[in-house]
Amino acid sequence: MNKGDHYREELNVSRRLFLKSAAGAVVLGSGLFAQAKAPKPARPLHAKLPRWRGFNLLEKFNKGNNRQYLQTDFQWISDWGFDFVRLPMDYRCWTDAKDPYKLDEKNLAHIDKAIEFGRKYGVHVSLNLHRAPGYTVAHPPEKRNLWKDTEAQKQFAFQWATFAKRYRSIPSKELSFGLVNEPARIKSSEYAPVAKIAISAVRKIDPTRLIISDGLQWGRNPVWELADAKVAQSTRGYDPFKVSHYKASWAGTKNWGGPPTWPMKRRQGKKEIIEGRQWIYENRIKPWKKLADAGVGVHVGEWGAYKYSPHDVVLRWMTDQLELWRQADFGWALWNFRGSFGVLDSGRKDVKYEDHKGHKLDRKMLKLLRAN
Repeated sequence: MNKGDHYREELNVSRRLFLKSAAGAVVLGSGLFAQAKAPKPARPLHAKLPRWRGFNLLEKFNKGNNRQYLQTDFQWISDWGFDFVRLPMDYRCWTDAKDPYKLDEKNLAHIDKAIEFGRKYGVHVSLNLHRAPGYTVAHPPEKRNLWKDTEAQKQFAFQWATFAKRYRSIPSKELSFGLVNEPARIKSSEYAPVAKIAISAVRKIDPTRLIISDGLQWGRNPVWELADAKVAQSTRGYDPFKVSHYKASWAGTKNWGGPPTWPMKRRQGKKEIIEGRQWIYENRIKPWKKLADAGVGVHVGEWGAYKYSPHDVVLRWMTDQLELWRQADFGWALWNFRGSFGVLDSGRKDVKYEDHKGHKLDRKMLKLLRAN
């Protein structure tokens, strides 16, 4: 064998050894891959909400004060590190007073614009009917009864079907629908069937839209009858009520007594009840954590304290709630952004405000919110 033949033979042997080794590696590799666990699919939004944090914007909260949404609100909310706005709305802002199936395009365009602002600044927008056909917690009450009146239910479904058609091209990570604000004084068995009418109206048009149901009794209690409806749920952070609504004229309390403290103490017969951090956890977090553990997304859609509650009390109360929500992995939306509960222009007498582009900024409150 000459040197050329010898070289070619060594090359062939080396090639065979390489191919054999490679084949073994492929077999071994396939075995390893076969044993590896496939990554878990992402849970749908309704089962596990992001911990969205932000504010309620009130431009269409009441038809008597029906305004356009402000781009600067979305910009500042985003600049300060927040990513969520809830729009509590009065359906009368865009619905004809004589014909409930005739809608005002000009006012609907204001909502379009708010959603555009949200997309521009990376802020999730959640539409909510604070006043729906047949139900509101505000004054005056609706003439029809949403829970009993089939015509009110038809109008309710029409409102949500309209939004479903209008916004079906916008993904749920950017836009959600909150059915009706704070159903109260009704049983779950009365509320759930009506909620499902609106849910069905939306899903016929937009099957994957993220839908959020408020809890019962002003948002305090989970709606277990909707636990399998593939909708998220929204709770509230207004308790103890004296801390959040001290001297609020609309709250229905005439004798508030002295200003609130934190923790709050009250008597129940001969027993003293301390409403503090542990009380909030047991009564307002734990029931909702149980719902979240059952596969229902949970968010705190409203919370905050009116301007007459002492600022230091409010900040300590807020700190406890924020820490508890963070531990539970719940997002939240403060009521409100600009106004008597908010970080801007709240009108408190015991706050040293900073100027923010012509608005009065509560820096301490903002710093607390940003940290949580």
